[in-house]
Amino acid sequence: MSHGLSIGVVGLGYWGPNLARNFSQLADCDLVALCDQDPERLQKTAAAYPGISKFSDLRRMLDDADLDAVAIATPVPSHFHLAKACLLAGKHVLVEKPFASSVAEGEELAEIADQRGLRLMVGHTFLYSEPIRVIKEIIDSGDLGEIRYINSQRLNLGLFQKDINVVWDLAPHDLSIILHLLGGTPEFVNCQGNAHITPGIEDVSNLSLSFPSGQFATVQSSWLEPRKVRQMTIVGTRKMIVYDDIQPMEKIRIYDTRVERPPHYATFGEFQYSYHYGDSFIPYLRQLEPLRQMCQHFVESVVNGTEPMTGSQNGLDVVRILEACSKSLRANGAAVTLGSPTLVPNGRLSPEWTDPVGNFSSHGSHIANCS
Repeated sequence: MSHGLSIGVVGLGYWGPNLARNFSQLADCDLVALCDQDPERLQKTAAAYPGISKFSDLRRMLDDADLDAVAIATPVPSHFHLAKACLLAGKHVLVEKPFASSVAEGEELAEIADQRGLRLMVGHTFLYSEPIRVIKEIIDSGDLGEIRYINSQRLNLGLFQKDINVVWDLAPHDLSIILHLLGGTPEFVNCQGNAHITPGIEDVSNLSLSFPSGQFATVQSSWLEPRKVRQMTIVGTRKMIVYDDIQPMEKIRIYDTRVERPPHYATFGEFQYSYHYGDSFIPYLRQLEPLRQMCQHFVESVVNGTEPMTGSQNGLDVVRILEACSKSLRANGAAVTLGSPTLVPNGRLSPEWTDPVGNFSSHGSHIANCS
């Protein structure tokens, strides 16, 4: 009988069953409980795990199940309340992105986890993917030269959300990747968008990030595209990378391409840009499931008492940018410096939760994460 880390999964809509599957297959982890308010979803997921404990109420799961940790995959507005309840119950927590609806909420969760010596990890799954690991190694090796800018597109038709806009839904993936690759946070952001389908909830957006070093990044997000696009271009002074996550095998292509300006010229007639066109290269990538790597990392962080790669500070950096985006959207794209007053998605007030650990599953079938 296994005696690994005992874990429960809360929220069995789109993403929760994937978490349950991966935790159940880890040698040093025991999936012991599932929780969802929808009886059909709960029964359907539990059927794959004979003997597992089933709960429709988080409080009962925390009280009755012998848990070391909890993974939360519920709608974003419920993340703070559920994660807080689990931390106060002495459980380590993995919560899907974004891990809070405001910086204030995220800071409170981080403080509780720190005071109680608990691991709090955010599900920025792409940082555990093989393509991003390889790209990070290439950048750190200096092979690309200095990074000039990054351009990212995450586009598809739906899934339309009712409680968060497209920036809060899709952009966290790209933001977590960009911050990881550049190793820093932006100085200010600009964000523009439009709400075509649901009033007040932007379904298409353009976001720009300006870094103190002069580096620049853009992120385009949309629920209104006919094609599914998951592409990122990293432009360096020596080489460039195109990362296309839609490609089944050849996700990364390195281009030995660059443009240079002459160091000296006396007249305009002598001025000529130098264009270099070299070969392209496709590096080998191991076929590893990012979510499996992330779940394993969470377990190891708990067992070893180490800070996870996507810990609370990583989550806060992303939420801080999302808050700034919300403010910029309301100011028609004006630049917003990070660290401005705390905001919530779309400028709404945080919901009042008469039962903060009870009502978590009303949007379970619409939880959209690593799509």
